[in-house]
Amino acid sequence: MRFPPQFLDELRARLPVSEVVGRRVKLKKAGREWKGLSPFNKEKTPSFFVNDQKQAWFDFSSNKNGNIFDFVMLTEGLSFPEAVERLASMAGVPLPRFSKDDEAREQRRKTLHDVLEMAAKFFEEALASRAGAKARGYLSDRGIKPATQVEFRMGFAPAGRYALKEFLGSQGVSVAEMIDVGLLVAGDGIPVPYDRFRDRIVIPIHDQRGRIIGFGGRALDPEAQPKYLNSPETSLFHKGSTIFNFHRARQAAHDDGSVVVVEGYMDAISIYQAGLKSVVASMGTALTDEQVQAIWRLSAEPIVCFDADRAGIGAAHRSIDRILPLLKVGRTFRFAFMQGGKDPDELIRTKGLDVFKDVLLGSQPLWDVLWERETLSSTSTSKFDTPDKRAALEQKMYSIVRTINDQAVQTAYYRTCRIELSELFWHATKGRREPPKDGLTRRELRIEKEGYRHGLQKILLGMLTHYPELLDEKAEPLERVCFSKELEEFREGLYLLLVHEGQLSVGLIYEKLPRRFYQTLQDLHGDRTDLRPRGHRLFLRFPILADEPPHDFVSRCIDHFVHILQIEQMVDELAHLKQEVPPDQEDEQYERTMERIIALKRDIQAHVAQRDVNEFALAEEAEQLRRLGRPVDSTLPSSERALELA
Repeated sequence: MRFPPQFLDELRARLPVSEVVGRRVKLKKAGREWKGLSPFNKEKTPSFFVNDQKQAWFDFSSNKNGNIFDFVMLTEGLSFPEAVERLASMAGVPLPRFSKDDEAREQRRKTLHDVLEMAAKFFEEALASRAGAKARGYLSDRGIKPATQVEFRMGFAPAGRYALKEFLGSQGVSVAEMIDVGLLVAGDGIPVPYDRFRDRIVIPIHDQRGRIIGFGGRALDPEAQPKYLNSPETSLFHKGSTIFNFHRARQAAHDDGSVVVVEGYMDAISIYQAGLKSVVASMGTALTDEQVQAIWRLSAEPIVCFDADRAGIGAAHRSIDRILPLLKVGRTFRFAFMQGGKDPDELIRTKGLDVFKDVLLGSQPLWDVLWERETLSSTSTSKFDTPDKRAALEQKMYSIVRTINDQAVQTAYYRTCRIELSELFWHATKGRREPPKDGLTRRELRIEKEGYRHGLQKILLGMLTHYPELLDEKAEPLERVCFSKELEEFREGLYLLLVHEGQLSVGLIYEKLPRRFYQTLQDLHGDRTDLRPRGHRLFLRFPILADEPPHDFVSRCIDHFVHILQIEQMVDELAHLKQEVPPDQEDEQYERTMERIIALKRDIQAHVAQRDVNEFALAEEAEQLRRLGRPVDSTLPSSERALELA
């Protein structure tokens, strides 16, 4: 019995290998894969691995491997048709009915793929011809390299109404076949069908197996509408279930452990060309159920990248409503937002791939975007200042959470929702906090290596190097700060030198500190050069120090930065506590845990309020120093200003 390839593809899409294998083999997560004991040999150490991204399993004890069909045939002794029938039942998909007409249609599909392949070659040759000069110039202006054009099989559709039609006709392709694959515009009011794509850059669109199923065309005339034109719905091309660049991104997504989803194929091509190969495009539509499931085949936690304007945020919000019912344990989405009105293509061309990667590093979990959608539409918490308003929000949030079909995920979201509502309502009744006015969470606070926290750590140790007389006084509070490994070793080195020497100066630190710390010392402080004073790296991060403010002011700045870092550590503790709440706790124990979480949130808020008071006082003092004739680059000794220069 012969099954249509699209039916087998649907089974693969609906049934992850780990789900099929997991019915017979007890699997445990191992990085990006699953592992378990071989079902074919007796063993004590797992040598059986499952990889959902590759849609394959591997048994190193028996040297067997395969896909879901192979596994069912080998473990249950079934034939291929019987295995397909078993898996179709598991997936809840009816078996296709076969007839001579079905066979004819399958053969016709092959023929239609051939027609599209001929059209792609025609477009490629047209791009390389004299007629394609303008198109090549456009691609060059967009920064699309010739090698990329070849890899993506980019082409050019001539301006004439019948160029492609006449070429395909000369190759024996009928007008009906051209219409069936969407290459011609036809209809009752059109006496002579004509080419759909004219005077456009043409990009082939492939299915997940790498076969051409349609085209996307970008107009060269700036006045032409629409600017982007896709093939119409055909027997091969279904826009709502198609992911652009899926077949190229599959291996890269597996290697990277993630995939980036953008709206347009030109963005995807630019990102791919820049070196980030794990990128796909949703064809400019809101994500459909089929697209969500397909993207999860590439990564368990994809990052969807939208513009930070109203349209982009609206698209993210609509996508969330699509995704929520489909969430499963270990399968979710993150959202990144482009600032400044630039799309990924423009950002990469003007500032480089690393800047775009920084945008991805700041991506937000699905829950955070959902929470902001429902709670941060106003600039204050006054909208929740009465019991009935709070009840309305609570009812709405819980109704949204109930749309999640997976019970374990729904329970986790419910508990998170309960915690967040408790905090929000407490702030609303106490009036101590306003949501961020830009509607965005300050994700940079959570970047460990080169973001906000790491920068403050550098400033702290740089200040202690510049003011070594404060080392002994600040020893105890500094011990409570969790520095990065490199900076913690440097801090210990400073204190060992203090114990050995008894008293330190900046010059003595540069002379006596072990050589292995020299590079860190230069980064934190900066030795004297012909053009720069000693401490120039510290002054770059915290400019007011260049004007030698009073030691009391310096001491309080150190205390302030230590306080900020301790707040961040409390936030970390809270996040850990949330993750540690197991789903199978008894109600009483769960309630105690919730009380601890809520109490810790209140403690954090109290510390944040004190931090803001200290920040204001230090800023005013800095302004007074400036008015006394000590010009500084910034009047604010603030952590934000310091980190801008880090």
